[in-house]
Amino acid sequence: MGSLSTNPSAMAAAFAADTDRFDPLNADDVRSYLHKAVDFVYDYYKSVESLPVLPGVEPGYLVRQLKSAAPPNAAAPFDVAMHELREAVVPGTTHWASPNFFAFFPATSSAAAIAGELVASAMNTVGFTWQANPAAAELEALALDWLAQLLLLPDSFMNRRTSAAAAAAGRGGTGNGTAGTGTRGGGVILGTTSEAMLVTLVAARDSALRRSGSDGMAGITRLTVYAPDQTHSTFFKACRLAGFDPANIRSIPTGADTDYALDPARLLEAMRRDADAGLVPTYVCVTVGTTSSNAVDPVGAAADAAAAFGAWVHVDAAYAGSACICPEFRHHLDGVERVDSVSLSPHKWLLTCLDCTCLWVRDTRRLTESLETRPEYLRNDASESGAVTDLKDMQVGVGRRFRGLKLWMVMRTYGAAKLRQHIRSDVAMAKMFEECVRADDRFEVVVPRNFALVCFRIRPSATAGMTEEDAEAANRELMERLNRSGRVFLANTVIGGKFVLRFAVGSTLQEERHVRSAWDLIKMTTTEIIKGQMD
Repeated sequence: MGSLSTNPSAMAAAFAADTDRFDPLNADDVRSYLHKAVDFVYDYYKSVESLPVLPGVEPGYLVRQLKSAAPPNAAAPFDVAMHELREAVVPGTTHWASPNFFAFFPATSSAAAIAGELVASAMNTVGFTWQANPAAAELEALALDWLAQLLLLPDSFMNRRTSAAAAAAGRGGTGNGTAGTGTRGGGVILGTTSEAMLVTLVAARDSALRRSGSDGMAGITRLTVYAPDQTHSTFFKACRLAGFDPANIRSIPTGADTDYALDPARLLEAMRRDADAGLVPTYVCVTVGTTSSNAVDPVGAAADAAAAFGAWVHVDAAYAGSACICPEFRHHLDGVERVDSVSLSPHKWLLTCLDCTCLWVRDTRRLTESLETRPEYLRNDASESGAVTDLKDMQVGVGRRFRGLKLWMVMRTYGAAKLRQHIRSDVAMAKMFEECVRADDRFEVVVPRNFALVCFRIRPSATAGMTEEDAEAANRELMERLNRSGRVFLANTVIGGKFVLRFAVGSTLQEERHVRSAWDLIKMTTTEIIKGQMD
């Protein structure tokens, strides 16, 4: 990244003289600032591959770098902020956009998504009701329906159902497996998976309390929730926020026999045990693509187990759900017609920049009954008519961004074919990496690869005199050295009590050469570590 040759202090002094009028949305300034910001973004994407993925900074570096902990009183030219962005902020950034980023899960973006985010920010609408921005409400519904169709979700999750399904619902029929009379499905775009879990937990909680004839704290203490032990930790946080007793949060053990996916028999056993004890099984969270190992819980079997108790079933497909737009991966969602809600985050793997989590529910009324607010100043004819579902009533807060624009722009610009090509390319690169690992007898793939994540480690070796304890130390050192190098960034997990490295392919700029280069670095560093242990 280049630096500005102009002296920031001189620019600020010259700028200070013009303080008569404050016009923060001057059209000429908007054009000028955005041109400079776009040039910055262009330079950033051109150079990010050469930047250290992890910054070599210490906590508190930024205030020291900027030499000011107090807010500025005087105005300054925009160029001053851009100079400090380049010189202080960028060097302290972990570059998720880097093609050498293999940690966690990817945070993908695209030109179309960035453009959509820019336009949405410029419009700056607050679409809490349909009336507040009809286009935002309807474009969000359209984008969600488009994505639902690519995922082959049943009509019962659509904002606009087919005429046959709508007629069945109106007659009290089930239509694609939905239960209940006149139910209305649909979706909403939230910020994160955490929010999707929280709002569905609240809806499930209230529904269970009404069903059991209980209310208040006495009723809540009888409600139980379930998830495999590989479920993202945000689930357990959301349960606490929703008021569930921590003693009633069941973590179902998983093991190597199911590749660390949910065992439906164990789930059913736990629910029966609780029901026999007078508790109320309320909510089951299953995951398509767990964070640790990309394990896939059996959606249909979990729904069957929960059905006997009337428990809400939520599918967290935050990362791997995007792959299900490809026919060869769609089977991972089999049984989805029997669940109550599904969430997927296109900002992870579908080229839609943060933040964008899609939540679909079979019956929007179960959400709105818990989350609806109707202040007088938001009343309007469209809302009162029942012809629309105000999205404020399907989320935690009231205010909301125009998130649907960037998702619509991504799908409208690239189309299903290009999005599938993007997913398949990442999976192919991950498969290539997996084959490299399996071909080197110093390593092992700890669990079968799913999608574009490979979990591997240095294996113990009798010939090299490496015990399990030595292997643990070697793997920790390997990750530390790799990340310290700045040339790649990997994260770890623990599977079956073993320290494991996660290699997640999917950063938008990644190509096969980046994966091969990372593998070469891993091999070279491993050779050094093993040699050091033997010496």
